[in-house]
Amino acid sequence: MRYDDPMNWALGILLFLGTVIFMEGFAYAAHRWIMHGPGWFLHESHHRPRTGNWELNDLYAAIFAVPSFVMILGGVQLGWWPGFTWIGAGIAAYGAIYFGFHDIIVHKRLPTRYLPKSDYMKRIIQAHRLHHVVETKEGTVSFGFLVAPRPEDLKAELKKRARAGVRRPAGAQERVGAERQDALLTEK
Repeated sequence: MRYDDPMNWALGILLFLGTVIFMEGFAYAAHRWIMHGPGWFLHESHHRPRTGNWELNDLYAAIFAVPSFVMILGGVQLGWWPGFTWIGAGIAAYGAIYFGFHDIIVHKRLPTRYLPKSDYMKRIIQAHRLHHVVETKEGTVSFGFLVAPRPEDLKAELKKRARAGVRRPAGAQERVGAERQDALLTEK
């Protein structure tokens, strides 16, 4: 595949877009079965209040960047099939989208005045926040990042699980904490 062939550019763009879409499924599976499984020792830091700029969970960004870097390097410099360049770029693009959504918009790790206006953005932000009301490895809902179930369905699932693992507000009495949890689970 040559880079100056227009047909190959079309194939490359399809590979790039297909990889971005595929990465949402990969991210869901990695989040659900790795991060909330054997990789919990790193991810647990993300379900606790952050005490600085970094948390152990940030190592996942470095881990998931390796295949992207290797594919781009191989496709551009090492003579591998050029499609690897497009796939590596798709992985990197998903990482950038994830960083923007997850770290900047949801967790506000960089200052922003962004307020979600679209129903889609409100839905995925609320789904991610409902994921974080559970501080344990089990009992969590909503593992996707760009595709999420309806918040009403997630709240019903958390209630069905009797709020197992749902965190109490810091410094609140048990009764007040339970009232706040009920409010979170019933708000629209």
